[in-house]
Amino acid sequence: MSQPNNTIPLPDQHGRQADTHQDSSTSGPRAKRRSFLGYLALMGPAFVVGAWQFGPGNLTTAVQAGSRYDYTLVWVIALSTILMIAFTDMSVRLGITTPTSLITSIKDHLGKWVGVLAGFGVFGITLMFSVGNAVGSGLGLSLVFGGSPVLWTVVCTAAVAFVLAFRNVYGIVEKVLLAIVALMAFAFVASAVVAQPDWYGSLEGMVPQLPAGSEILIVALVGTNFSINAAFYNSYGIKEHRRSRADYRDITLVDTIPGIVAPGIMTALVIIVAASVLGKTGAEAGTINALASVFAPLAGPVGSMLFALGLSGAAFSSMIANATAGGTMFSDALGRGAAAGSPTARIFTAVILAFGLAITLSFQASPVGLIIIAQSLTVLIAPLLGILIVIMSNKTALMGDLRNRWWHNLLGAIGLIAIVASSLRLITSLLG
Repeated sequence: MSQPNNTIPLPDQHGRQADTHQDSSTSGPRAKRRSFLGYLALMGPAFVVGAWQFGPGNLTTAVQAGSRYDYTLVWVIALSTILMIAFTDMSVRLGITTPTSLITSIKDHLGKWVGVLAGFGVFGITLMFSVGNAVGSGLGLSLVFGGSPVLWTVVCTAAVAFVLAFRNVYGIVEKVLLAIVALMAFAFVASAVVAQPDWYGSLEGMVPQLPAGSEILIVALVGTNFSINAAFYNSYGIKEHRRSRADYRDITLVDTIPGIVAPGIMTALVIIVAASVLGKTGAEAGTINALASVFAPLAGPVGSMLFALGLSGAAFSSMIANATAGGTMFSDALGRGAAAGSPTARIFTAVILAFGLAITLSFQASPVGLIIIAQSLTVLIAPLLGILIVIMSNKTALMGDLRNRWWHNLLGAIGLIAIVASSLRLITSLLG
């Protein structure tokens, strides 16, 4: 008969005792009941993911959706949010169960070249996102403070580089992004209230429909709101915090769901505000600047300032999260460390920031068009990442009791079909 284990587990970084029951089910032994601060301590990784996906590209596509097609594309955001929660949840469980980082685990289970390809793919996506972030940061700050958008792009890029220079990179990023998400939530909720939209009409937008000529815009909406690359990175945040199986359900309730639902709601509000402004002023707001300008007669300078603050927060937060994630996962793919503060991760983080700034400075004629193209192209790489998440989440030897259930795989299949269909539609559009 085996002897009982009388070792007293040491408390983790949040003051809770570590979970020593390695193969318990999610309904088995749980950590002791948490205090309010204990629940707050679980918040973070999914909000980093949400901040990454809710960037200027997301806002630009949402503004165009509301301006061109009224409330009819709200359903795309609702569906994308549900699928995003499903894939982020898979990433949470992978972060809990894998003994190493996700890309390293992919190398171990599926082959080294597969992990390296995933890392290169994520790095490519972050380069594309960096363009939208750089353009959006300049537009947002110029709306708030005036001056040249290009100058503010340089200032914002330098500010992000300063934040990422701290030693505890991930911890600093997480705290900054939580604060910015709160600011954005206030800005966009207030903007929606001031705009006084047709709420009944917005609910009708939950019924799926495909307005003529909306295909590429839908692809861009899917690419920004169903961001598999951001979900992929969530496992790294879980590893940074050393979350255990006993944390899983609480993480789902206080981090995964609210962290992903928040940007979904804010995106829907942007569509609703754009549609409302169009309906009441008759002016089309096809760009972020145009929306702010036509919003002024409806809501005054305060309304325009609220929207501009939200845009600035979205640009800054997405720029931080995008560069951090891309640098970290590319470093991991190269076998040079899976921590955001590793030297190799810092180098590639700087490369991502520099790329976005360089492209923005080189192509100033049509910055909003540049955002749409960059965001749409991300769906060409995302299917690979989605397939890898689903495959790894179904490995019983790796996942144990946290492996995918049938409903996880159903949502995973729907998500993969959606992202592959979007990719094929984008390719045919570009070739045509």
